[in-house]
Amino acid sequence: MVIDVDAGLVERLILELARHGAYGETGVWRTAYSPEWVAAQDQVAAWFGEAGLEARRDAVGNVWGTLAGSEGGPVIATGSHIDSQTPGGRYDGALGVIAGLVALRTLREQFGTPRRTLEAVSLCEEEASRFHATNFWGSRAIVGEIAPGEPDQIRDRDGMSIGEAMREVGLDPERIPEARRDDLDIFIELHIEQGPILEEERLPVGVVDAITSIRHYVIELRGRSDHAGARPMAGRLDPLAGFAEIATAVIGVALESGAPAVTTVGRVEVEPNLPSAVPDKVTFTLDSRHPDRQAVDAQHARQEQLMREIAGRRGLEISWTTPLDLPACPSDSSVVAALEQAATEQGIPYRRMHSGAGHDTQNIAKVAKTAMVFARSKDGRSHTPEELTSVEDAVAAIRVLTATLRQLAY
Repeated sequence: MVIDVDAGLVERLILELARHGAYGETGVWRTAYSPEWVAAQDQVAAWFGEAGLEARRDAVGNVWGTLAGSEGGPVIATGSHIDSQTPGGRYDGALGVIAGLVALRTLREQFGTPRRTLEAVSLCEEEASRFHATNFWGSRAIVGEIAPGEPDQIRDRDGMSIGEAMREVGLDPERIPEARRDDLDIFIELHIEQGPILEEERLPVGVVDAITSIRHYVIELRGRSDHAGARPMAGRLDPLAGFAEIATAVIGVALESGAPAVTTVGRVEVEPNLPSAVPDKVTFTLDSRHPDRQAVDAQHARQEQLMREIAGRRGLEISWTTPLDLPACPSDSSVVAALEQAATEQGIPYRRMHSGAGHDTQNIAKVAKTAMVFARSKDGRSHTPEELTSVEDAVAAIRVLTATLRQLAY
């Protein structure tokens, strides 16, 4: 049976949600617990109610919309996050929230009460664009992995703790454990691809069979500051020269391994950062990813070995922390099969693929069977106001999601 999804409704919801935190002509600036975020979550809750769903907020501000099933039991859920980069675009996260709403509304209107309970969710935070140590606050609350001290320890650039920000919008950090769910059976997240593969292959939809691991290193390389002219080259302990060699080496590991291995050096801070002085210290970040668990272990080991070797040979001190270390997350094979069957039955071209970005699904996989649906991204752009997914591609992905949920819940 072909699922009919209202393209006009999808377009209207995308544009209306983008008004909350609008930035320039096409951008969105909507950080967790900001006034723009509150207005957006209020809008989603209202839409859930209009769609015939029971809307509620949990202890961290995730908004849930429930379509109760006749048999009850473990829940089948779908959704994504509502916050944005600073600035971001209209589609990252938001399209998945809209997709969950439209899918459940479509199913209720076209097929009535499901056998199994369905829920859509608008997760409160994923991007860490305001509070940089949150690491998927909304989904971590769902799986019970927010530590008691974190609300007071995690702060934004203005010094406000995330606990204080929660209180400002009427949420009590002491109640965070109440957000934990132990009744989720299946979770499917629809998201824009954020890369170029679907566009290159002229396909509207991807079925995600694995989400990449992500390890973030913050590395300190220490040498000795000297006069840029008076200190001969032979006696220098130059951490910036060492950094240049390290950056080339660790990126080279990913290049030699080939796709889907990726490595990025994204931020560099030099002290004292003077034109006429050899630096004293360089602090930089390393983002290392691969969707295969065994391959990524080898990748990390080789990169760490090279960093130690280069620092040692140059007489530099090196140390690092790993503030983010998400393991690779394979999708559940039965959910992937259901998505592929739905795409085939709906006549929608697709391909299997991995996700090179991290997602809330990686956390929810700790308590539920998970998979993802990707919608094609124009020019592979994301985390920018220029990101764009056509209404036609959004509808194609939503039809796959809706058909899958019908297959699982009816």
